[in-house]
Amino acid sequence: MWIERWEPEDERFWKEEGGERVARRNLAFSVLSEHIGFSVWSLWSVMVLFMGPEYGIDAAGKFFLVSMATLVGAVVRVPYTFAVARFGGRDWTVIAASLLLLPTVAAFVVMEPGTSYSTFMVCALLTGIGGGNFASSMTNINSFFPLRKKGWALGLNAGGGNIGVPVVQLVGLAAIGAGGGPRLVLGIYIPLIVVSAVCAALYMDSISSVRNDTGAVRAAVRDPHTWIMSLLYVGTFGSFIGYSFAFGLVLQTQFGRTPLEAAQVTFIGPLLGSLIRPVGGRLADRFGGARITLADFAAMGAATAVVVVASVRESLPLFVGAFIALFVLTGLGNGSTYKMIPGIFQAKAERRGLVGEEAAADGRRLSGAAMGLIGAVGALGGLGINLALRQSFQTVGSGTGAFLSFLGFYAVCSGVTWAVYLRRPRAAARALPGSGSGSGTDRGIGAETEAKPRPGYAEV
Repeated sequence: MWIERWEPEDERFWKEEGGERVARRNLAFSVLSEHIGFSVWSLWSVMVLFMGPEYGIDAAGKFFLVSMATLVGAVVRVPYTFAVARFGGRDWTVIAASLLLLPTVAAFVVMEPGTSYSTFMVCALLTGIGGGNFASSMTNINSFFPLRKKGWALGLNAGGGNIGVPVVQLVGLAAIGAGGGPRLVLGIYIPLIVVSAVCAALYMDSISSVRNDTGAVRAAVRDPHTWIMSLLYVGTFGSFIGYSFAFGLVLQTQFGRTPLEAAQVTFIGPLLGSLIRPVGGRLADRFGGARITLADFAAMGAATAVVVVASVRESLPLFVGAFIALFVLTGLGNGSTYKMIPGIFQAKAERRGLVGEEAAADGRRLSGAAMGLIGAVGALGGLGINLALRQSFQTVGSGTGAFLSFLGFYAVCSGVTWAVYLRRPRAAARALPGSGSGSGTDRGIGAETEAKPRPGYAEV
């Protein structure tokens, strides 16, 4: 149904008038739809495990297949974000869920030896639409919850969706262990897609006040925080999805694991990374997203250094252990970075003199527009990871070179997080383009790190 009045920041509306109950119901079915979307998006990380020598595709070709799914998933996130306002959250969720039948049915038809590489490529490209479900789902849920609950709600929504990655890998493991083929995996997901679309139609709502705002889009594109957060999201979510797609192939190619051996390990990292994402959001709610994000990037750098050592030494136990730790850290970072986005834009609104629901509404308006861009750019990190690994294997026969480049990138992300969101006021003001000596809308970015009269960037 369409909801005409929605004021989640009003405590009475939220608690006494049923706002919280409605928001939680929409969150539950949003998670279901996004979960299936992630499974479809990562489908080819499983399909390539079935593609033995009889398919005639080498490791580089397989990396390219999963890379193209990542690319499309990143690109479609932008229109999916704005589709929520155009069609309504409920109706677009139904449409987006139904579209997942295209890649799954197509793969079911062609998944056998003798099929041309170009046909497989088309199918892999089609699965990319599953990545768009994340953007529309997050934009929709962002509108339902008050700022004080967004870290938890967005973390739970995204974490429940992210679990679609390890779940489809577990389904693939079960199919391989049972001696079944790739069509068994696809046959399981096709009816689940129908179920998610029907549930969205029956149990979700649309908020009438959520409308596409071209002014908000232009403002989000011009705002430096949109692109700073995009960079940070490349480091967290881009790493999560890129590693999820590539982990099994690395185990097969560099460490000589069989498809069954690889599948027995591949799902663990994405599963833990997905489960811990709401924890990252909750920690950000309590301690500040910037603080948690900085600590997370530092830990990701340390874990990546261990991955490099394990790759050079060809130590499978050390490699798997460090990689799983890296997955957990990407999940924490996913939750903390997405918590920062609405907080940043609401803090900017308050600095312009807006207060209460007016500031919250302005924050939702701009953060909703920014989320699509940030989610799209962040997903491109997964493309970068798979292409870097493909090039590294082609050049030196291992992933070591790619892992070294990832280590350098995490160092950059750590520096940016500290410089923009945690440095002391004067230094922080100079970190932003056009902020001069600290005047204007971005004055005192780090001021509330020391004193907390109102939410500041360090607390987002």
